[in-house]
Amino acid sequence: HYEQGVVATSYIQIAERAGVGPATVYRHFPTLGSLVEACGAHVYEAIQPPLPENAPAVFAGLDTRQQRLERLVAELDAFYDRGAVNLGVAARDRDRVPELDAGLRQVEAGVEALVREAVGAEASEAVIRLMTALADVSVWRSLKRLDVAPAEFRRTLVGLLDCASKLAAQGQENPATLKPALIAP
Repeated sequence: HYEQGVVATSYIQIAERAGVGPATVYRHFPTLGSLVEACGAHVYEAIQPPLPENAPAVFAGLDTRQQRLERLVAELDAFYDRGAVNLGVAARDRDRVPELDAGLRQVEAGVEALVREAVGAEASEAVIRLMTALADVSVWRSLKRLDVAPAEFRRTLVGLLDCASKLAAQGQENPATLKPALIAP
């Protein structure tokens, strides 16, 4: 799956890699969905995605917006360090395999819960949507390619999230200014 994607990997290839016959693989996993769910359970355990119900505890005792954004970025950075490769593999075929899509939706719900908890109840849905988009693994990967020290990476992402949330909040006060502000040079 890592090498060629979930859909492109045949049962015969899986059987060869596992050192068993294809019939054995089919017997244990009669559908691609059942195979994905079984593999996904192991991946889920390994990457430990954020869980919505744990989000409040992640930010317990943090009073300032800056502290909460720093914790958000630290949590996301650690999670994406563990899971970016797996998330990328799943994302390649999410439109073709409902079980992959379901797993990624769970991960996305956990990330959104962290964002919601970090910015607090006063944040608008526009702010939540924008910050959640910026907290996505694809943005994380792009920023990682800047090849800066970890502290500088985290400081940059905190600043980006802070700036974006303020911009989105301003757009809520005057929605006509949000779109031009987001695309202005």
